[in-house]
Amino acid sequence: MNSGLIKTGLNALYYSGAHALVSPFCRGIGLIFTLHHVCGQDERPFHPNRILEVTPAFLEAVIVEVRRQGYEIVSLDEAHRRIAEPGNEQPFVCLTFDDGYRDNRDVAYPILKKHGCPFAVYVTTSFADGTGALWWLALEEIVREAEHIEIPFDDGQRGFDPVMPKEQEAAFSEIYWWLRRIDEDRRRQVVATLAERHGVDMSALCRRQVMSWEELAELARDPLVTIGAHTVEHKALAKLTEAEARAEIADSVTIVGEKLGKVPCHFSFPYGDPGSAGPREFRLAAEIGLKTAVTTRKGVIFPEHREHLTALPRISLNGDFQSPRYVDLYLSGAPFLLWNGFRRMNVA
Repeated sequence: MNSGLIKTGLNALYYSGAHALVSPFCRGIGLIFTLHHVCGQDERPFHPNRILEVTPAFLEAVIVEVRRQGYEIVSLDEAHRRIAEPGNEQPFVCLTFDDGYRDNRDVAYPILKKHGCPFAVYVTTSFADGTGALWWLALEEIVREAEHIEIPFDDGQRGFDPVMPKEQEAAFSEIYWWLRRIDEDRRRQVVATLAERHGVDMSALCRRQVMSWEELAELARDPLVTIGAHTVEHKALAKLTEAEARAEIADSVTIVGEKLGKVPCHFSFPYGDPGSAGPREFRLAAEIGLKTAVTTRKGVIFPEHREHLTALPRISLNGDFQSPRYVDLYLSGAPFLLWNGFRRMNVA
């Protein structure tokens, strides 16, 4: 859905005050935030991956606001305990970072340390190896710099000549969502071909963006930090066979444990939407023995989630929505009750 339409709806909900009225009925017992990058504001007119970035100032504002509203920022282990054995504790917030970007350590960590905030980093093992395919970032570089792009769409070869920012945005969106729809092997092949053709070094991009195992080990020594697993190759597991999906989960858990000396018990599904992870994947995560697994399905945590610990919803701290009023709305739970059709859970 267009972010402008979402903002219109959220603003209407906020300024009407309706979210405050319904909050006692839909705020749940806590929530888990999704983050990726914490960095300075990128002012380039074409920057489609800006939705994955929040500023240091916004991260700090979120921390202050959730505590002002009576939430406790807790580790994933503590969140698991509170969901599995609900008591009378104050509502909780978890801060989780997907993929293991270097700015999590260099920019976010000092802020989180300053405020004494536990947080989690979900590691894609091929990224930490420096060999993974950050294809969405590579695609942005290609569209920004290329004068002409050829894409082998399902209905035949298509050409794009993206020069102006609006043309670049349109080309990126069309190519990105097509890549999200096709199978994993084909996507990797198409992006690798594009990168080679347009001079984008995928391995160098990965090493530049993501923490190495040595850097992760240093970060993991802080008791505030939980390291979770995020598959080996960042594949949409629902597109794989059951054996392949199980291996992506189990192997990433094993590798993180071997590299960092502690086997992770928390997991994040790549992409995390219903088309990328569903009941089969939730079952696999439970069978492998993980305490929790998180999606990107929008919602807060309710006591009923104790029966669905490997299908937990999260709320994205999105770079297009960096305003305290949106945080206030998220904490109320009201937008997600509407989004989910007045269902408290969405695990199908």
